[in-house]
Amino acid sequence: MHENDFFNEDLLCALAGVAGEDNVLMSEPMREHTTFKIGGPADVFVTPDTEQGLVATLDTCYRCDLPLTIVGNGSDLLVGDKGIRGVVVALGEGLSDITIDGTHVTAAAGALLSDVAAAAAEACLTGMEPISGIPGSVGGACYMNAGAYGACMADVLEYVRVYKPARQLDDGTRGSGNIIEFDVDELNLGYRKSRIADDGFIVLSATFNLTPGNAAMIKADMDDYRQRREDKQPLDMPSAGSTFKRPEGYFAGKLIMDAGLRGHAVGGAQVSEKHCGFIVNADHATAADVDELIRHIQATVKDQFNVDLEPEVHRVGEFL
Repeated sequence: MHENDFFNEDLLCALAGVAGEDNVLMSEPMREHTTFKIGGPADVFVTPDTEQGLVATLDTCYRCDLPLTIVGNGSDLLVGDKGIRGVVVALGEGLSDITIDGTHVTAAAGALLSDVAAAAAEACLTGMEPISGIPGSVGGACYMNAGAYGACMADVLEYVRVYKPARQLDDGTRGSGNIIEFDVDELNLGYRKSRIADDGFIVLSATFNLTPGNAAMIKADMDDYRQRREDKQPLDMPSAGSTFKRPEGYFAGKLIMDAGLRGHAVGGAQVSEKHCGFIVNADHATAADVDELIRHIQATVKDQFNVDLEPEVHRVGEFL
């Protein structure tokens, strides 16, 4: 890790003490942790493997006023080529437990949505089939109310447990964060938005309330949705999923196609030939390539159709 203003040996030891020494990496390339396969190094990359370790890591970062970025599966991120300053806390394999109690499925924030859907299907519980192919973690899916094929997280969520960062105290210090449970109707879930994002909460776990179903029908539906994705989306190339939110009254992919941008490339970034709503990493693309291509698409669609395209992909870190 290069020297910077944020870290010293004591802070690094503190993070290693709460997250585990093997779970703290320095100058970790973020291209290894995003589905775009793009991104410069994180100063410090922490992968807690228990909820207790995660909460202690978050408390340490907030008390020490360290810049903090939370990532899940990295499926909706464009990380800048200069990387991310401060601490990146990744909710991954160590935080992926899934438990089932009757019709309730509880999953830790790092569990993949596809794994939760598969566990539900094995228990003959229906409701998650449309969102089973979303390549994100439970935490990220709750954060943005992820959805597909007319369904979204709001349809199946019952409640979430979140970490609420402690407020700054009068003396300028911070205490420990609070763990709070919110019912789904308290989350203000809308199209790609939530109270979780608005208030800066960090998801620890989510509980889904599903419905008993027929195992064969559940499997058939999941197979159907998977086939539709494979037929229409460029799953064989690195991407961050749908690049733009759906503009009211339109489909982003069709606007981009009608603007004549199918296959248009900037450097190694390209509008997918298969689905124009996706930008793919066709040939060692940089974040700068993707960023420029996004701006070009926005300008072209605005000029031709007077429609504003808002990126669904989140920009994180420092860009050149």
